[in-house]
Amino acid sequence: MIRVVLPAHLRTLARVDGEVQLEVTSPVTQRAILDALEAQYPVLRGTVRDHGTLKRRAFVRFFACEQDLSHNSPDAPLPEAVAAGDEPFLIVGAMAGG
Repeated sequence: MIRVVLPAHLRTLARVDGEVQLEVTSPVTQRAILDALEAQYPVLRGTVRDHGTLKRRAFVRFFACEQDLSHNSPDAPLPEAVAAGDEPFLIVGAMAGG
């Protein structure tokens, strides 16, 4: 099982508490996790990725194993610790401004 940590506003929207656990087949990639997340929680479609392009929204970041994976290819394999369920995949709302 893949562990996913959502920001508070997406947890509220999906009506979940704490981490979300998803069944994701190999290879474990950002795309595979987000596909599984949107399939299990359809209300989240369009919140993390654009509906049409499926690209990450500008103010959403992805982290795992203390690494910023936001600009990695969505089809690049994620660290083994994420695939094994030892470390969570974090979806974080970014902030901008001054």
